[in-house]
Amino acid sequence: MAETQVEGPHAHVENDAPPGYYEILVTAVSELLIERKLISADEIRRQIEVLDSRTPALGAMIVARAWIDPAFKERLLLNGNAAAAELGVSMYDNTELTVLENTDKVHNFIVCTLCSCYPRPVLGLPPDWYKSRQYRARAVSEPRAVLSEFGTVIPNSVEVRVNDSTSNLRYLVLPKRPTGTDGFSEERLATLVTRDTMIGVTVPRIT
Repeated sequence: MAETQVEGPHAHVENDAPPGYYEILVTAVSELLIERKLISADEIRRQIEVLDSRTPALGAMIVARAWIDPAFKERLLLNGNAAAAELGVSMYDNTELTVLENTDKVHNFIVCTLCSCYPRPVLGLPPDWYKSRQYRARAVSEPRAVLSEFGTVIPNSVEVRVNDSTSNLRYLVLPKRPTGTDGFSEERLATLVTRDTMIGVTVPRIT
């Protein structure tokens, strides 16, 4: 039986909860920078628009290319930033993108135990459950149970690796290509790749 390794239920998140520490901190710092004329409100707005333009479709494009192009896959696993740039996707926040491949022997999934570090340049904004304390704690302490709550049951023969993101290191999961997709185009393959499969809490399925 493979043991769970940590490398580096998700409860319902109430939308009417009071602002958290980091939300208050961001607001305070933004207001202070604007007040001291170190940055303008328009510049902040433009950066928010950049964030809003990033969606999981970018990550899906990268995964689909890796599924059909072994040479690209090799480059992606070696240097995520450079490979993503080949497809016009930049890591604008200057973080390192490390791509983790799921195989018949290893299943990776991602968490940030400190706060909510997340590969936003390739996935967009993180879901609320990813930021929740329940997910951040339980992903490490009982990863198989958390995965099962997403409908993902990993055989005991497969090692589960929990990968902890940091402020300058982001992970992206390269999920296993589903069987029965040999004749699929790159565009159709991309439709099978979801945000959750690239976090590693679910696996791609033919729809």
